Amino acid sequence: MYVCICNAVTDGQIKAAVDAGATRLRDLRRTLGVAGRCGKCACEAKALLQTRKAEVPVRFEPAEAMP
Repeated sequence: MYVCICNAVTDGQIKAAVDAGATRLRDLRRTLGVAGRCGKCACEAKALLQTRKAEVPVRFEPAEAMP
């Protein structure tokens, strides 16, 4: 489904951007152009971002042991 008509950005592209590390609408604007023109997609894009962030498990790298 298209979320941003101005830049032809789909929900799949937004999900992939979140999976790649996007955490804020600013990140989506920088990488995909979402909400960069008319801004009508901002609410939907942000909601999709928040939903996807809740679905993706947080990955922690174990710290190296101190000598």
